[in-house]
This record gives sequence, C-alpha cells and structure tokens, in this order.
Amino acid sequence: MPLTRTPMTAVDRAWLRMDTPENPMMICGVLAMDRPISINRLKRTLEERFLRFHRFRQRVVDKGDRAYWQDDPLFDLDNHLHQIALPGDADKAALQKLVSDLNSSSLDFRRPLWQLHYIDNYQGGSALLLRIHHCIADGISLVRVMLSLTDRGPEPKLAKVPARVTTTPPKRSWIQATLHRAVDSVQAANYQTRLFIQSVRDEPEYPLKLASTAGSVAFDLLKLGLAPVEPETGLKRPLCGRKRVAWAEPLPLDEVKACARALGGTVNDILMCTATGALQRHFAAHQEGVPECGLRVAVPFNLRPLNQPIDTLGNQFGLVLLALPVEVRDPIMCFRQVQENMNRLKRSYQAQVTYSLLDLFGRGPDVLERRALHLLSNKASAVLTNVPGPKHALYLAGAEVTQPMFWVPQSGSIGIGMSIFSYAGTVQFGITIDKNIPADPDAVMEYFQESFQALSHAALAGRQGALERRAG
Repeated sequence: MPLTRTPMTAVDRAWLRMDTPENPMMICGVLAMDRPISINRLKRTLEERFLRFHRFRQRVVDKGDRAYWQDDPLFDLDNHLHQIALPGDADKAALQKLVSDLNSSSLDFRRPLWQLHYIDNYQGGSALLLRIHHCIADGISLVRVMLSLTDRGPEPKLAKVPARVTTTPPKRSWIQATLHRAVDSVQAANYQTRLFIQSVRDEPEYPLKLASTAGSVAFDLLKLGLAPVEPETGLKRPLCGRKRVAWAEPLPLDEVKACARALGGTVNDILMCTATGALQRHFAAHQEGVPECGLRVAVPFNLRPLNQPIDTLGNQFGLVLLALPVEVRDPIMCFRQVQENMNRLKRSYQAQVTYSLLDLFGRGPDVLERRALHLLSNKASAVLTNVPGPKHALYLAGAEVTQPMFWVPQSGSIGIGMSIFSYAGTVQFGITIDKNIPADPDAVMEYFQESFQALSHAALAGRQGALERRAG
C-alpha cells in the first residue's frame, strides 16, 4: 500500500533547498538543567507532547520540482533520541564544544529531520540539545514546541494525548484537479471583489489607501534589490561549514528594562544597540577599521498570528535588513540611531516582501533561488534573532531548566548567527560563527556584556543628570 504524501508549501521548500554543506538549515536549541533526568521519563514526555506533532514522524521526499511530507514507515524514537555523557568535570566550554560539533553536522535526510541528544554530567546536572530542520517550521513555532515539553513545576501530570485523526481526500484526476482549481480561483475572485466593494462603501478613501500600500510595497521591494552589498570585513569570509558556538552569562531583565525606560525606548532597541556595541568591540580588538556605512543584519520578523494554535507548524516569517551603526562610538547616539532604524523598519513592508519572495523562489527552479539567495545574503553580515520566552522558570521531566539557548541557521554566504532569548527574568545571549571567520565566539559574548554595561551606565548617568538639572 503506497504511503500518503502531503505537498510541502513553497516557502518550506525554499528553506529545504537552502541547505548546503557550509550552512545546514538547522534550528538548534540547548536546555541546561539543574539535575539529571530519567531517560524513560524523557521518552514518555516526547511521545506524549512532541510526537503529537505529526510532522516529526514524517520524512521529506524530494522529487526535484516538488517536495512532499511522507510518513516514515520505519519511524522509531530511538533513531532520533541519543544519550551521551560529557567526560570528567565538564564545564560550559565542554558543552559548547559538543554543541559546536553537532551543529556542524547535517541531519539524515532518510529520516524525519530532527535529532535530540540527552547530555549527562554537565555541571552536576544535564542538558538537552535539539536540532530541527528549518523546513519543518520557523524559529518562533519551534521554540514554542520545545517549551511545550516543559511544565511550571517539577511534578507534571502526563496524560496521553489522543492521536489526531487525519482523513485523506479522494484522489482526483487531472481534469478534476484543474476544474477544482479554476472554481477555487473564481470563488476567491468573487470574494475579493465583494470585499473591495464593501470596503469602498464603508470607507470612500479605501482605494487611495490601497494604492498607497501597493506603492509602498513596490518601493520596499525596489529598495531591497538596490541595497548595496555589505562592506568587505573579516565577518564576510568564504565559509567552511565548521561551526563554533558560545553563550554568555544571562543579564537581569530588570536592568535592561530600566535602561530602556531611561532612554525612552524598548527592550528590543536596547538589545539591538547592545549587539552593535559588541561588534564595535570586536573590530577594535582585531584592529580592523569600522565600516563608515555601518553593517546590516538579517532579522526574522514574525508574520504568524500570536493566537494561532501551537500545532500549526511551517514557516510564517519574513526577513528585514536592520542597519547597525557600528561607526557611532557614543553609546547614547548609537542607541538613538538604532531606535530610528528600528522604527523605520516597523513602518515598512520589507518582511512581507521577503516572505513573498521566498514563496516565489520555492515555486521556481533551483538555480533561480540560488542566485537570489546569493544576492540577498551579500546584503547582510549576520543573522540576529530576538525571541521573547517565558517569564517564569520551567521544568522538564522533573528538572529545572536553568538556561535555554536557541540559534537559527544562516543562509547563503552569511557565517554568523546571534541570538537573544528572554527567560525567567533574564536575557540570554548566544552566537554561532563559522570557523573561517576570524572571531572568537567567547570574546564576542564578553563584548555583549561590556556593551550593555556601557550603555546602561551612560543612560542612567544621563537620567540622573537630567533630574539634578530639574531640581536645581
């Protein structure tokens, strides 16, 4: 009996085809925990909470012009869950080395595209390393999936999640399928026409607003295509595919919020400015000239409704190019420039434009996507993600999660990925760097800390001076 196949969406297929030996398209997550956990309890948690997402039981069937999801007839959890232990008195450096090794290795395309490693003997506790291919879902939804394995307390009540019933529609002939698409198109056109007429009745200026929006989208597309390539720096080198991973000690979120209030900005503005300062310090440490035009980073922008059910996977995000003013030395002036750049991006349609481009590339020939990817990746020096996490501590299989970290993959010729993740009143910083790029990931993590402290001191000193002037 032939296995049922589900067509892959064009956007997911675009991410599938981005996979290269230099940049495997894997989202990587690490959860450090305060104690060892039972492997049997971990398996039960995965079976009840992780495998209820049917996509994790399916492998990819790539037919060149089309790609499909197909149930793996030989699926076995033991093919994806591995148990290892770090040697001796393992510290953070030992775990970072292991994560670097695994993050440099591609997934097995003969099986569902994910792997989970349970790591024992880490600082008196344990850790979990999860790698999932980007074609399954975007970082936002996969972080939510991973966190769904956790609980608010150490003693959860694990209940069997009923298997979702899926029905396979009857197979249509070519003529039936063509007629069906035609009917759908006519119905969609009628609906859009009625919606447009109703909008004009409710708001006579609606056609002008629609034309203005269309013009803005076209303008953002033009700006994206005409944006200059990134300046030649040590951050843009040919890649070897060997990754080096590091993460910093967490920052107290209250301190970040206090800095944001003092400067009249958002937490996100503060963190993006902190990343800018870290790159400034990297250039200074390597005695490398800072580009006068700044640097750009590709920032994923979520297009998924926040109330969308967690079982809806797939990729629903666009990319925006954020200019980081690394040439501006003064922390406050640098913050103001970052804030202005962020506000300009929020008013643009760049995320929707890049999402539409991914959808278009996923439907076209592979060579078109490769050329477009090369063009776009030359316009950024790094990928920078900022994902808000839970405000309270979580537990997994009875152990408290003490520090979570996540990295999204880089694409094309980009060899640096920086990640920011908030968790239980802290802010976590992480980085992954291709070995060919002359940058020490541990040093860059120290620069993150130094950059924030410099910005915070300048912000609070400025606020105190303003209060003293008012009092005088």
